[in-house]
Amino acid sequence: MPTQTLILSDTLPEHTRPPRKVFKKSGKIKTRFYDNEFLRLQHEVVKLQKWIIESGQRLLMIFEGMDTAGKSSTIKAFNAYLNPRHTRSVALPKPSEVERGQWYFQRHLRQVPDREEMVFFDRSWYNRAGIEPVFGFCTPQQHEAFYAQVNPVEKMLVDDGMLFFKFYLNIDKATQADRIRDREQDPLKSWKLSELDYKSHEHYDDYVMLRDKMFRLTGTPYAPWVELDAVDKKRARLNAIRYLLSNIDYAGRDMDAVMGVDETIVILHNQAE
Repeated sequence: MPTQTLILSDTLPEHTRPPRKVFKKSGKIKTRFYDNEFLRLQHEVVKLQKWIIESGQRLLMIFEGMDTAGKSSTIKAFNAYLNPRHTRSVALPKPSEVERGQWYFQRHLRQVPDREEMVFFDRSWYNRAGIEPVFGFCTPQQHEAFYAQVNPVEKMLVDDGMLFFKFYLNIDKATQADRIRDREQDPLKSWKLSELDYKSHEHYDDYVMLRDKMFRLTGTPYAPWVELDAVDKKRARLNAIRYLLSNIDYAGRDMDAVMGVDETIVILHNQAE
């Protein structure tokens, strides 16, 4: 797999750059622009899936981030028009008694894509980098053992030809508090809310420290972290899709549609050994 890179919208020819007047006074993108751009990108995502099926490729995407950052809705955006026979979303529950006695990566690796398949991990083995140490679900020794093993595991996946991408959706503490209140008040979102969300909010600073450690130790050239500012969920979704499309040379790719990412909200972490 070629080294991933940030193809920026401002480095592309003038006619391919996004229009400048796309933002509301709040700084968020306008709904009409989002809807039009989302549809343009979906045509490309469908082309990507067709190429994956016809060429027998395997695509694995990991989505991590702060609680309420929009991981599930971003995965849903990727999946909007895809053939469900060749896509899977994986959100594993807490490990069973049997799984707790297995190699940590074992239950996750069962879920990696087969030929012709796209798989989205809604959280992943990186639970051991963040949520588990925060709440004491793993020992310090298990946390460090994870870091000794994760880069070699990911390199094996990439060396075996898997297309592998890691996205991290980031929000500030105030935005997280607003979204927790929104879930409290909206019956259509209340199922997303758990006691862990409140505890995670209390431990926001601990998550930041562990997030930065994760970027530093596991953002490699072959499996970099793509950090997205997700305060504006729609803007983050568009840029996640653009990043993926611009880093896979699939058949019929239209770079005028892909356009490149917005460097003001996307950071690539790829300096780890």
